[in-house]
Amino acid sequence: MLVHKYVDSPVGKLRLVASDKGLVAVLWENDSPKRVRLEDSQEDPGHRILAKAEKQLQEYFAGTREEFSIPLDMRGTAFQKNVWEALLGIPFGETRSYGQLASQLGSPTASRAVGAANGRNPVSIIVPCHRVIGSTGKLTGFAGGLDTKETLLTLESRQPLLK
Repeated sequence: MLVHKYVDSPVGKLRLVASDKGLVAVLWENDSPKRVRLEDSQEDPGHRILAKAEKQLQEYFAGTREEFSIPLDMRGTAFQKNVWEALLGIPFGETRSYGQLASQLGSPTASRAVGAANGRNPVSIIVPCHRVIGSTGKLTGFAGGLDTKETLLTLESRQPLLK
């Protein structure tokens, strides 16, 4: 059974979803239900994993946390999970291109497939899909919107967030 809670953040209201194994999703306020398909969940704001995720996200937005230590229960295909694991290896404050990730995964011609898997990342922010950019350095597609992607990258560059 899945549980959820809503939390406010500098990038809008986030919906945190967890199982008893770990965090299943961090969804955007206007996220398409087709992007990350989950079974129904019930609200449980006191759930231990949701409370831990909320606290660590608050620390991240305050600039005092660079790495998350929340157990994850990511649900997807084997390829998607490989891409999401690769995202976890991108250090705070750094970016990678879709092509670099594809090469790292041993499939240098699979940058579009990497992009598609990146777009279905269920655990936004914590699994840092916002750190993936186009090969020219441009910000490209992001479920939370390009403004949000820019905000997260700015936060990680240690520049103050404008409110």
